[in-house]
Order: sequence, then structure tokens, then C-alpha cells
Amino acid sequence: MSIGFGIFLVAVGAILAFAVQVSVEWIALTTVGYILMVAGVVMVVIGGVLMARKRSSVTTQRTQVDPNNGEQVTRRESIASDPVE
Repeated sequence: MSIGFGIFLVAVGAILAFAVQVSVEWIALTTVGYILMVAGVVMVVIGGVLMARKRSSVTTQRTQVDPNNGEQVTRRESIASDPVE
């Protein structure tokens, strides 16, 4: 989601910075375009970092002794994040 929105911001910023030739007294559209492009690049980088962070997996193994009959019980849990989700 953040990568797509970042690309959108870069595209809108490029349109404002390079393609729009309208001058408005109270705002500089070229500057707004550059700001949007920078914000879009930052958002793409943050999205990439968060996606890379999701690719971790956690495995937990616990061993306990059942107090009733003395059997050893092993429980395994595995959590793997899918980056596509």
C-alpha cells in the first residue's frame, strides 16, 4: 500500500513540477511538485523497509513434563509472515 501511494505521489509531483505551466500567486506549484516527489520517494523507501522486515519467521519450542504421568510433552510453534499479505 505505501509503495503504491509513494509512486502515486512521485507521479503527481512530477506532473506539478514539470508539466503544469500555471502560475498562482499564493503557491508555487513547482515547489509543491518537488515536495511531493521527495515525500513519494521517502514513502517508497519506508514501504520497502517495512516489507523486508515482514519477512522474518519465529520458531518456538517448549518442552514440559506432564505432572500426572511423567511424560515429556513438546510443543512447537512456527510463525512466518508472508510479504504478499
